[in-house]
Amino acid sequence: MTNMLISEIITLAIFLFIIAAVYILEFCFFAAFAINKFRLKRRTNVLRTKFAVLVHILAIIGIICFMYGYFVEPYRIEVKIIPIRTEKLKHTSFRVVQISDLHCDKKARNEKAVVELVNELEPDIIVFTGDAVNTPAALPRFKETLNNLRARLGKFAVYGNWETRHWKGLDYYSGTGFELLDLETIELSKNGETLSISGLNCDHWVNTNIWLQGLPSERYNIFLYHHAALAKEVKSCNVDLYLCGHTHGGQVALPFYGALITLSETGKKYESGMYILEKMKLYVNRGIGMEPLPAPQVRFLARPEISVFDIGPENFSAGEE
Repeated sequence: MTNMLISEIITLAIFLFIIAAVYILEFCFFAAFAINKFRLKRRTNVLRTKFAVLVHILAIIGIICFMYGYFVEPYRIEVKIIPIRTEKLKHTSFRVVQISDLHCDKKARNEKAVVELVNELEPDIIVFTGDAVNTPAALPRFKETLNNLRARLGKFAVYGNWETRHWKGLDYYSGTGFELLDLETIELSKNGETLSISGLNCDHWVNTNIWLQGLPSERYNIFLYHHAALAKEVKSCNVDLYLCGHTHGGQVALPFYGALITLSETGKKYESGMYILEKMKLYVNRGIGMEPLPAPQVRFLARPEISVFDIGPENFSAGEE
């Protein structure tokens, strides 16, 4: 991931300080209780003061949240269906399924479930927006997963920061049926109508504006990039839908606040979900996997996600062909 913003560092520091304070206080209360008991002092109700009870409750909530975030939520994949209507299509709909940030590891997690869920959706197009593996040892699992995905018109991918910064030179896509896009545009047709998929590898910024401005404005154009850093530039181009991932929705989010950190240069501005930027829609997928250790192996209020874009004419409704 990219470097953390100062605001994210401060937010994370405050959060960790509060967590640490709760459990340090809990330890102190039990230590005081044990000492008083050992010395046979009468004042052994230190665990039952109002403040101590509050700390107990917070500590228990913290443990429950951790257990949920470790054992439950990382495996609760959300399939999010998003209808998109456009004047650029007259009679045909395209179903585009996005997966991102698989982060395949030595231990299998969601790979089989992803294949089942995606194939049940019967997509026309599948796109993967980067971050394939946490370790080269997981490359066979990653390639098997992608190979088992089925799409009527094609499967396309771009490199994320793990491919461009950590595990360069690996053969990620041969034998998977996926086409790697970098400064490339592919036209796809269905029932006589066309849309395009353009892709750019992570951290490749060369002539982005010139390239994308050359896309025909009358055609529906989808742009793939790993994160949302190009949103400001791309929104003035002929891109209708910008798909990315990277943030994991924070991987840990708080009620009403959202992602604690995104490790993205755009911070919380584009942490997850749909954003409307002039004529362009930007969608930030929460991804499937998790950052490797030493990052916490939890997800909390940031479920793994498969995004489904049903793109069709004005009179189109989800599920139509």
